Amino acid sequence: MWSFANIADALEAQLAAEAQRLDEEQSVYGVDALDELRLHPILADALSKAGYGVFAEQHYPAERRKRRRSEGERCDFVLTPHGLPLREPDAEATLFDRDDAIALDQAFWLEVKVVAQFTTNGPNRNYSSQLLGAVQSDVGKLSREAGIIHCGVLVVLFTQDKRIAEHDLAAWLARCLERGLPIGSPSTREFVITDRLGNGVCVIALYPVHHR
Repeated sequence: MWSFANIADALEAQLAAEAQRLDEEQSVYGVDALDELRLHPILADALSKAGYGVFAEQHYPAERRKRRRSEGERCDFVLTPHGLPLREPDAEATLFDRDDAIALDQAFWLEVKVVAQFTTNGPNRNYSSQLLGAVQSDVGKLSREAGIIHCGVLVVLFTQDKRIAEHDLAAWLARCLERGLPIGSPSTREFVITDRLGNGVCVIALYPVHHR
């Protein structure tokens, strides 16, 4: 049901188009200056255009048992096929439950991390910790959640060149495997960006995460 290649293609096309738009506008900053929250709408638009239903900031299945909706951890995006609605457990077997709604365990859960080697403040001092720490944490959350079957971690990486990106992502994957994290080989896409801050390439790496 879920093609990692198709998802990666859609994200690459949208991000590359945004980078080109900023170039044509002769913007002071490029796409690599956008933080994760400002990139989320661009990623959501890409996935929606590709035909997916896109639901942002969704509680993990186990967290939905809590009384207050403001409580609990959330996943960046939950996708459904063909733009279908996402089933809410509280609505099951009620007038508000649509027959074509997708169950939580059939949807695709996607955590996103954006990491840049260079930022508007210069070299990113937290580059390694963001890549090694925060992203590994997302892998752990997805793999432990009993109500999730289809899931992945998306890393949007901005680096000086392709060589650095490939080295750092390979090292990160090796570290994950050494720690026993259930992660697979990624679908990767890349494109050149105009160097404004020190970054010259954007690499999109979508990793499958397996349930423990």
